[in-house]
Amino acid sequence: MARLKEQYISEVAPALMKKFGYENVMQIPKLDKVVINVACGEAKENSKVIDAVMNDLAAITGQKPIVCKAKKSVANFKLREGQAIGVKVTLRAEKMYEFVDRLFNVAFPRVRDFKGINANSFDGRGNYSTGIKEQLIFPEIEFDKVDKVRGMDINFITTAKTDEEAKELLTLLGAPFAK
Repeated sequence: MARLKEQYISEVAPALMKKFGYENVMQIPKLDKVVINVACGEAKENSKVIDAVMNDLAAITGQKPIVCKAKKSVANFKLREGQAIGVKVTLRAEKMYEFVDRLFNVAFPRVRDFKGINANSFDGRGNYSTGIKEQLIFPEIEFDKVDKVRGMDINFITTAKTDEEAKELLTLLGAPFAK
């Protein structure tokens, strides 16, 4: 079992129950899923870009990504409906906890001049979104084999009802929020 999941069961859940005074253990917020999205507009001209992004994302997450296609044609962007424009992965259960552990404890500390993640990026319903500028912060990515530095969006979907509960949950899981 992932170290972070054990920590959630033994430390995080009881701390949340005590702080917010929940009546029932089912009220305790938990991490539901993590969605990682990489948008690559240059895939319009070169279809090999999607393959490179998929390989990087598969190495980082340990799960096969799916290709996201354009829903509408936009002439100004030279975009046609059904054209591949991004890649995403939805992580749940063990793989999710493993990824979150590596993100907070390995990847974020490797960012140059890292002061913490923005604490204001909650959506009002207990979900958190952050972005990273380069995939090179993950140890699974080999610097020599990278064709282009790309960023990604990471969304943490929780069962929390408020942003305060979600922030406390992520803090107890080890999220390095900026002070």
